[in-house]
Amino acid sequence: MVAQWFSRQTFGVLLSVWETLLFLYLMGYTAFLFVSVVVGSNQLLKDTKRKQLKNEIHHDYYVPVSIIVPAYNEELTILSTIQSLLHLDYRLYEIIIVNDGSQDCTADLVVETFGLHPVYRPIHRQVPCQDARTVYEGKSENKISITLIDKKNGGKADAINMGINVAKYPYFICMDADSILQKDSLAKIVVPVLENQNVIAVGSMIRILNDSTFENGQLVQLRLPKKWLPAFQVLEYERSFLTSRILLDYFNANLIISGAFGLFKKDAVIRVGGYRVGCIGEDMELIMKLHAYHRHHALPYRIKYTYNAVCWTQAPEKLQDFIKQRRRWHIGLMQSMFRHIAVAGKFSYFYYLFYELFSPMIELCGIIMTLLACWLDMLQPASVLCMALAYAVFGTLLTILPYLARNYLSDTRLPYRDVIRTVLVCIPENIGLHFVLVWTRLLAMFEYRSKKVSWGKITRYQIRYQSNQGE
Repeated sequence: MVAQWFSRQTFGVLLSVWETLLFLYLMGYTAFLFVSVVVGSNQLLKDTKRKQLKNEIHHDYYVPVSIIVPAYNEELTILSTIQSLLHLDYRLYEIIIVNDGSQDCTADLVVETFGLHPVYRPIHRQVPCQDARTVYEGKSENKISITLIDKKNGGKADAINMGINVAKYPYFICMDADSILQKDSLAKIVVPVLENQNVIAVGSMIRILNDSTFENGQLVQLRLPKKWLPAFQVLEYERSFLTSRILLDYFNANLIISGAFGLFKKDAVIRVGGYRVGCIGEDMELIMKLHAYHRHHALPYRIKYTYNAVCWTQAPEKLQDFIKQRRRWHIGLMQSMFRHIAVAGKFSYFYYLFYELFSPMIELCGIIMTLLACWLDMLQPASVLCMALAYAVFGTLLTILPYLARNYLSDTRLPYRDVIRTVLVCIPENIGLHFVLVWTRLLAMFEYRSKKVSWGKITRYQIRYQSNQGE
């Protein structure tokens, strides 16, 4: 009886301490999200007013840019990606496709479609990569230089490093082979470089292209995906890219630039050794490495984010593909966070540490403690359910507000029926998708500890892209 009373009393104390810590944890996260939404929405409103007043600077200065597209088994998407690049409203750039040992017709399609021919081209290896087997070159009808490097499979980081070694311009773009750039994306992403010479990298806005249609580098029909899973991801992407990244940009504190579309100063990347080969989260690892290097050497630098530069990318439509992708992202997050503790001076490091990396473990502990408390009659299930629903509604509001703000203030608007459907999917996105993510991240943490790290294959789909140019 005494032992039972003692254990109950002990658990009561532990529960009280846990409730206090969890309250502080949730309040910190809620405050961050709220401030992010306010700052992001305010930035959208200011930029919209500037456009209406025609107070934008239209410059005639162009930074020469090399666009690097690593490709592995991308025969369904690679041609649409290249065609979107050929329609960019920009004066001076080159396109470099790195075929990373594809086992399909990726390389053949590019060579045949754009009339490339093999050339002898010595490659100055400034960052590590596998050897090139064949180099193809050619020009499009609008005189854009296209280079295809056919090499052994070495992974995405290795392929990008090859592109860096081949690139002839001082800045390079890294983008995925299943993505599409808008006509003005390149012109928009270089603006921070023109404004500040200390800018070494620029992140962009990533949006979901599933079920939308493009023509000659322009979005002609924006649709919310018909399938639930990609529709959920539309909301997730908008919440992330329109809120937290805008806020962190004010403090030079963004720790990631999406691998789908980012601009980098080439010599800065070469100084830190390029992309880390064998790292799953190569995009985040590079940014943290750039932060660490410049902080250690007391060098002035800025890593910027601009939501005006838009890249459209495919979202997984199958649950197993979604789990593979997010498991890979979380393992990459762990690799980067543990390898670059020196970046801990950034407050965003602690945000990613507690609200991204360890959040699955914290939430799992919270669920276990709540179930034990209900079992011991120390909490009423009804009150727990009410608190969970209140938090879900609050999260839903913080999701729908930036999304509707984007839809109202941008030039690309959803049809009315899709706006209604967006509101309807918000609650299941905040509840259902959230718990799938928690479970996936927990699995990723166990796989990381057991060293069972692999990429996994994700299904690709044909992109709805039309081109009137006969390249």
